Amino acid sequence: MPRIHVCSLSKLEEAARITGAKSLVTLINVNTPVETPETIARERHLFVGLSDITQALDGHVLPETAHVAQLLDFVQAWDKRAPLLIHCYAGVSRSTAAAYISYCALHPEACERETAQRLRQLSPTATPNARLIELADAHLNREGRMIAAIAEIGRGEDCFEGVPFAFEVAA
Repeated sequence: MPRIHVCSLSKLEEAARITGAKSLVTLINVNTPVETPETIARERHLFVGLSDITQALDGHVLPETAHVAQLLDFVQAWDKRAPLLIHCYAGVSRSTAAAYISYCALHPEACERETAQRLRQLSPTATPNARLIELADAHLNREGRMIAAIAEIGRGEDCFEGVPFAFEVAA
């Protein structure tokens, strides 16, 4: 069964190797250098340069609708024959939001609340970026259900770095 794996930047090489991922999404600050792991073709690596913020802040890139559209276009084109790997700096906020968003996009019939609760079970540290969730909720016409579901699971446990995890995705 296809999977969406989530990890931090420090675990990227190891996760790419262990999971067998052939597609990669990086959500990280614009000037953070990230090399595509050798096991992933460059054309299957989406770099989304944005900051982990929810309101405009000088010197930072606020997540915008175009970022969500970029993510969704990439995820919709994923062939699901090999895992998709999503990472951000800590594997806690941007990447967990992107995994939740991706799952909801790939499963339009899925209950947002059940998906968010599943995310919490898989990752006690997940704290999805609220701005990304809000933008995706509007883009996917979820009428506030994604926002409410993520608010319901609340902030994850404090940590420096999230523990890698995977979402099962139907083929």
